[in-house]
Amino acid sequence: MTGRRAGRPLVPAYLSTGGVARPSRPQLERLSVLTRTGTPAPAGLPAAQLALLDALDGGSLTVVEAAALLRLPVSAVRVLAGELIDRDLASARPPIPPAERFAPDLLERVADGLRALKHT
Repeated sequence: MTGRRAGRPLVPAYLSTGGVARPSRPQLERLSVLTRTGTPAPAGLPAAQLALLDALDGGSLTVVEAAALLRLPVSAVRVLAGELIDRDLASARPPIPPAERFAPDLLERVADGLRALKHT
């Protein structure tokens, strides 16, 4: 008898969300940062939501990181996170925007300065 393949989850993703396909909070992005609020989890919380809360116990995680830890698709974690936010068990903040591009001449000036220091 062969065992279960290691890469495949035991429970399909749609069952972990209770059959819900769309998150209640469409603004949740892949890089949105999730944090547990500290509100105690109520009795009867689905196992997947409890697993997400447990993953957030150590600090903040992005949606993508939580998906990797739970071995679920990002879309499923967005649904789970939205439900936790609706219950005030977790919070989310938008991702930090990428920094503005630096000026190419700045790099040239730094390189020139380093070369000048090297030759002195």
